[in-house]
Amino acid sequence: MPSPQAPLDAKAAEKQEVKGYFETTGFERWNRIYSDSEAVNKVQRNIRIGHQKTVDEVLRWVQDQGAIAGRSFCDAGCGVGSLAIPLAQAGAGSVQASDLSEAMVVEARRRAAAAGLGDERLRFSAGDLESLQGRFDTVICLDVFIHYPQPAAEEMVRHLAALADRRLIVSFAPFTPLLALLKGIGQLFPGPSRTTRAYTLREEGIVRAAMGAGFDPLRRTLQQAPFYYSRLIEFGRRQAR
Repeated sequence: MPSPQAPLDAKAAEKQEVKGYFETTGFERWNRIYSDSEAVNKVQRNIRIGHQKTVDEVLRWVQDQGAIAGRSFCDAGCGVGSLAIPLAQAGAGSVQASDLSEAMVVEARRRAAAAGLGDERLRFSAGDLESLQGRFDTVICLDVFIHYPQPAAEEMVRHLAALADRRLIVSFAPFTPLLALLKGIGQLFPGPSRTTRAYTLREEGIVRAAMGAGFDPLRRTLQQAPFYYSRLIEFGRRQAR
């Protein structure tokens, strides 16, 4: 009979696996994808296009909410700064950006410095989502939940919602029979050793978790490109009646 600690150990082991991947091979691969490098294959180029569509849509949504100046943002799972940097450039009052991978954070800082941004309003740190603290006008978490199974993703939605005063924006790969089939094919060919663990999530569970934390869905969209499929949802804090 497994000990009660076993699920926690498995969770910690999986987190270490993800961290290790994004400190080495994963960093090299995704740093190229989230750049203008020509050293990418067709799949990687399409993922780049899809992710940029998501970032652009979030920036539109944020600007639709009114003036960005003076507002605080948390970019949870910031990668190389693809969202955090344009938020700061658009005049955000403050942006706190974090990522599990120290290598990603170092690259994000380098890109921010190259863009002429200091750390007065844009701060990067390395750490997992569970360790995030503080209060922000808007909390954003893009393309990170692919590393979380359904229960853990819903738990994380509740945690991130507790940090947000007004808005919570998340994206994830939605569960569909087609994606489940493609995921299964990916694990068989080119084989498990060539694929990273990826989770598709049931949208109703994500929405239920946010609503239980006091947030209602305001708008949603589906960003698609070949080999990129991401549901993007904006939640707003429910007003007391």
